Amino acid sequence: MKKSMAFLILSTFVFAILIGSLILSLPFSTIEEKISFPDAFFTAASAVTVTGLIVKDTEKDFTFIGQLTILILLQLGGLGFMTFSTLLILLAGGSISTSDKTIIEGDFFSGRYKNVKNLVKKIFIFTFAFEFIGAILFFFQFDIENTSERVFTSIFHSISAFCNAGFSVFSNNLENYTNDIGVNIITSILIIAGGIGFIVLNELYLYIKREIKSFTKFSLHTKIVLISSLLFVVLGTMIIFLEETLSGHNSLSIGATFLTSLFQSISTRTAGFNTINLNILSSASIFIMMILMFIGASPGSTGGGVKTSTISVGLAYIKSLFLRKDKVTMFYRSISTKIIEKSFLIIFLSFLIVSVFFFILSSIETNNHEIEIYDLLFETVSAFGTVGLSMGVTAKLSILSKFVLALLMFIGRVGPITFIIAMSKREDKGVYDYPEEDIMVG
Repeated sequence: MKKSMAFLILSTFVFAILIGSLILSLPFSTIEEKISFPDAFFTAASAVTVTGLIVKDTEKDFTFIGQLTILILLQLGGLGFMTFSTLLILLAGGSISTSDKTIIEGDFFSGRYKNVKNLVKKIFIFTFAFEFIGAILFFFQFDIENTSERVFTSIFHSISAFCNAGFSVFSNNLENYTNDIGVNIITSILIIAGGIGFIVLNELYLYIKREIKSFTKFSLHTKIVLISSLLFVVLGTMIIFLEETLSGHNSLSIGATFLTSLFQSISTRTAGFNTINLNILSSASIFIMMILMFIGASPGSTGGGVKTSTISVGLAYIKSLFLRKDKVTMFYRSISTKIIEKSFLIIFLSFLIVSVFFFILSSIETNNHEIEIYDLLFETVSAFGTVGLSMGVTAKLSILSKFVLALLMFIGRVGPITFIIAMSKREDKGVYDYPEEDIMVG
């Protein structure tokens, strides 16, 4: 695959972050006084990478222009600049090379769909359809007297939820709606829709149209994503609910605890919204949330993390070892060795990246007694998974730590794309092989 496409993706992200930083650092973007460039840069990076970590209060510190800039940045980051670039080429009547088609299809549709023009159209149709419907539903849920403010707030949260960004124009995120079933359900549906990926949305759409007759006719990718996503949501909800109910760390009712557990299990995997102050949760619940953040959303989606399908393939391989099977199978299909190797490499590299950045941040913040080491680990995993949840320490970080965390958010967002491009290009090393020799492992 063409390295120029990878460079275009990376450079476009960087360019958007820099432009966003410039706009957010100007006086008309903030209410009282202009913010420092490091804070503007961090906010722009968080928006473009659809992370949601903030060092400034989106509601109180930014004007309408500032909030609109953040909204545009997270919409661009959510859809992906690769898609926007493709659309511009199509609108201009230009052609797309075969290698670029492979990159686009590999990222969004696993190569199953060959019509790139229809592919891009569907991505935009699905995105704006969900965001439009979500905005309408939010409009009737938010209790805001000013109509124009309610419209903007509804649009902002709908886009932020579908893009799995976690940004909110409420200072305490969605904590005022802990018991609001409507807001919880609408936000959760948008998060799931944006997090399962466009290939799954498309096949679900075809299922509704009866062009796909049954679950067995779905692609293996869609089956894995749907089952694994449901499994992670159920397990996350039950573990958090039981832990919070038994530990007695909060004063919520049983119903509110369950609703909160369900919402956080969905949001934690990459969206970053919260309907409760995370500091009142038990350490065990926070640990489970870190695992969910590391897993993340699904391939070809607006979310981050190592992806549900990656974890699923890894678990399927481990299962095959226990059962002493020669082949790794899922839903009566064999998984290729190349996919298994890529899955474990993604998991290993992701774990390594989180570990290295956690070490760097810990070293920088050694003398910062306002930040607990456990909270910093949570922050690190949240940044890598482009989640945006925080224990309230983001604004307390030093300038250097903010730049380091911004880099981690950037890697978390573009890493999977560049990884696919790098892994897909093979070079001929020759026709000879080195002799094998056994070593002791384990």
